[in-house]
Amino acid sequence: MQVLQVQLEVGPDPAEVGRARRWARSRLVGSGIRDDEPLAETLILLISELVTNAVVHTGCPAVLRMLFGAAETAGTAGTVRVEVADTSCRPPQQRHAAGEDTGGRGLELVDGLADRWGWQPEGAGKQIWCEVDRGAPVVQVQMQAGTHGAGLHEPSPAVVTHPA
Repeated sequence: MQVLQVQLEVGPDPAEVGRARRWARSRLVGSGIRDDEPLAETLILLISELVTNAVVHTGCPAVLRMLFGAAETAGTAGTVRVEVADTSCRPPQQRHAAGEDTGGRGLELVDGLADRWGWQPEGAGKQIWCEVDRGAPVVQVQMQAGTHGAGLHEPSPAVVTHPA
């Protein structure tokens, strides 16, 4: 299987999350994923959450990688893998936000939107990754008012819809 990998170094500043989103959006378009596709919005949300976790919760620089897998068999569209590596060896901790909490939903969103996700040690730190199958139905997320730490609006659980 052929894989195209692109990467971006991200500084330990929450303002870097917006730059990472813009960079990722342009790379998605370059890989053949249209900007208006639900898949693009899902991937941008996943990237935003993983990069935010890395820079906000660790205070360390990070590296964002996107891997675009070629189709393994005729008729399949491949997989997009997102990896965020940082230099903190502290494992990610999934929290469960309540009602009006303004944070604590990041890994819950990743768990709900990605086809697979996990983490593993990398060098002196760790890598958190997620994968989305390009041919699979995409969860559609409507954004509503309310800000997240990096300026991203959080979806309300009531408007996350799963395809039939």
